[in-house]
Amino acid sequence: MGGVDDLIVPERIEQKHQEDLQRLRDFRLLDDDFLTKCFEGDTASIELVLQIVLEKPDLKVLDVRTQVFVENLLNRSVRLDILATDSTGAKLNVEVQRSDKGAGRKRARYNSSMMDANLLKKGEDFNKLPETWVIFITENDVMGRGLPLYPIERCFLRTGERFEDGSHILYVNGAYRGDTPIGKLMHDFSCTDAADMYYGTLADRVRFFKESKEGIEIMCRAMEDMRNQTLKEGMKEVALRMLAAGKYALEEIVNISGLSLEEVKQLKADRSA
Repeated sequence: MGGVDDLIVPERIEQKHQEDLQRLRDFRLLDDDFLTKCFEGDTASIELVLQIVLEKPDLKVLDVRTQVFVENLLNRSVRLDILATDSTGAKLNVEVQRSDKGAGRKRARYNSSMMDANLLKKGEDFNKLPETWVIFITENDVMGRGLPLYPIERCFLRTGERFEDGSHILYVNGAYRGDTPIGKLMHDFSCTDAADMYYGTLADRVRFFKESKEGIEIMCRAMEDMRNQTLKEGMKEVALRMLAAGKYALEEIVNISGLSLEEVKQLKADRSA
């Protein structure tokens, strides 16, 4: 006969599933995990967004990738929410930030520098660097001036002329509303219901992931993966503290953290380096 656990485990699984469904219903495009899933492999949606925020109605996106890891072997690496390439070869990084802290000016500078550092092969001429954009879409008006868009450019201070080095930073005020393309777009980014959205291209993606069986299954798997990744990152922190203490055998760390022996050895090697 089955024990109490045979009844409790399925009940917990169902409870977690219902929690995921409620979380999914509350998602907006301003939630970066939901945004990246909606825009994954979908050039039409990111093309629409870029046409509006850059005020370039003819802009064409050739490629879009989400959650792009840009590695720095010696120092801090970055993970870009969205990295798109347009028909001119320009590289466009779009980040969504609900927290003002996550959209700091030096974060934008670092993203821009990391993009540049990975765009030229050894020996290539600097003039081959493509145009780059770092675009932060923020839930709040982080610049505090009530404007919908805040384009940032290098310039000659004495004359005000642009430096024209091909590097651009743009902050988009997600709190802005108005009967304009950018106002309607930011309205759509704040919607939880596709039926309330202005732009059909975005509404169709939101509707797919929130209302279709296939889309809901994809999102639920993604949320489970995110939980597992968060748990694993937490266990890595535990393992690093145990390594720092210097009194635990590797096998003990494996048993307590749940990481593999290979993973613990790699953490030890990284820490030593």
